[in-house]
Amino acid sequence: MNDQCDIGLIGLAVMGQNLILNMADHEFTVAAYNRTTSKVDEFLAGPAKGKSIVGCYSPEEFVQKLKRPRRVMIMVKAGDPVSQMIKQLIPLLEKGDIIIDGGNAYYKDTERHIKELEPLGILFLGTGISGGEEGARYGPSIMPGGRSDAWPYLKPIYQGIAAKVGKNKDIPCCEWIGSGGAGHYVKMVHNGIEYGDMQLICEAYSLLKDGLGLSNNELYDVFAQWNKGELDSFLIEITRDIFSVVDPETNNALVDVILDKAGQKGTGKWTSQLALDLGVPTTLITEAVFARCLSAQKDKRVRASKILSGPRGAIEKFRESINRDDFVESVRLALYASKICSYAQGFFQLQAAAEESGWDLNYGEIAMLWRGGCIIRAAFLERIKEAFDRDPRLENLLLDSYFKDAVESSQEAWRSVISTAAKIGIPMPAMSAALNYYDGYRSEQLPHNLLQAQRDYFGAHTYERLDKEGVFHSDWLSERREPAE
Repeated sequence: MNDQCDIGLIGLAVMGQNLILNMADHEFTVAAYNRTTSKVDEFLAGPAKGKSIVGCYSPEEFVQKLKRPRRVMIMVKAGDPVSQMIKQLIPLLEKGDIIIDGGNAYYKDTERHIKELEPLGILFLGTGISGGEEGARYGPSIMPGGRSDAWPYLKPIYQGIAAKVGKNKDIPCCEWIGSGGAGHYVKMVHNGIEYGDMQLICEAYSLLKDGLGLSNNELYDVFAQWNKGELDSFLIEITRDIFSVVDPETNNALVDVILDKAGQKGTGKWTSQLALDLGVPTTLITEAVFARCLSAQKDKRVRASKILSGPRGAIEKFRESINRDDFVESVRLALYASKICSYAQGFFQLQAAAEESGWDLNYGEIAMLWRGGCIIRAAFLERIKEAFDRDPRLENLLLDSYFKDAVESSQEAWRSVISTAAKIGIPMPAMSAALNYYDGYRSEQLPHNLLQAQRDYFGAHTYERLDKEGVFHSDWLSERREPAE
């Protein structure tokens, strides 16, 4: 039977399959297609068996199964595979039909697809989806953007399958983001913040394990306690759980036998690159990306460890002199203050991108989209919503009264933790970047008057003055004082 499916999804990897199953659970009939058609058979015979899911074995059959306007969701690898799939679909679709890219697409690719399809009357949505396999199956965070006239046709489906928050669990973590590539840009910044959160947690772990000498059981207890307070979040929760898992082959803690070589898929790097393009200081996320890059140089680090030395005996002296409970609490405060700076940078970048692209973003609403379903979901995000409710034009989260007070009350512990890490030789790139950002942002005067003088000296790049308007250049060579012989 044709024209029976509410939506169709192309790409039966784990995310695609789980989204289809989620839609079927919410009483939508879904057409499923994969270029390797054996995956369709496996899916229908396995998890899709008995559900309102229709298998398709060609793009033509797939399109014929869809109700008008046809809603086609693509869940394949970002980049050229998406472009190639769109080319296959174009001859089969008609004016008013909708294509959705639900992968981790680069936002400018989304904007290019919108423009290419516009003359054909085909509507395009770039939709960020977060939550991993479990989120896709039981309720992700969904960030749709693109052609706003397509949104009403997807809204009941996406808000139906999204994670729900609120007292009655009736607020979907899915709302319209904005035009163009706004949806994918917001998802990209989400992923960048995720990089920062994970790196900050790893640095706290390193301080507690390598510095303080806590066992995995003790680390479990620490993170379990942290998850009951301000740091309550998905990432703190799963970090707690990780410390309890034993490797059945070695009978050691599984985390201790995992190679310290991190992977990445590029969205964090995009966040940093685009921050540079915008001229905004998203320093913590950038340090988190670089930390993964350094971790990937495992062989080089092993060789360097045989040659380079740190402060000898510092960790032993630290352990003898420190109150363990007090230091654990200081690390918690440092982690929370750093986390605030990370989100402040992420939202600052969103504001700059929105201004450049003409997007009308609702930052409090974005925070709530991340409150459930996604990887960075945390109770903390409600504080961000409250901050933007108080001031929708808030220039920086650090200027909100709650976050200002939280950072100020954590400041002594934050500085102590970072200085301690430096003294005992434990790297803290993200936490240090957070503190440096805070100190830089709160400084009325930075030393870049000297930098401007240097630029003008060697390159005649000019400078502005504090005491009068205009742009100036000095003949530094003729005005300089010659050094004494």
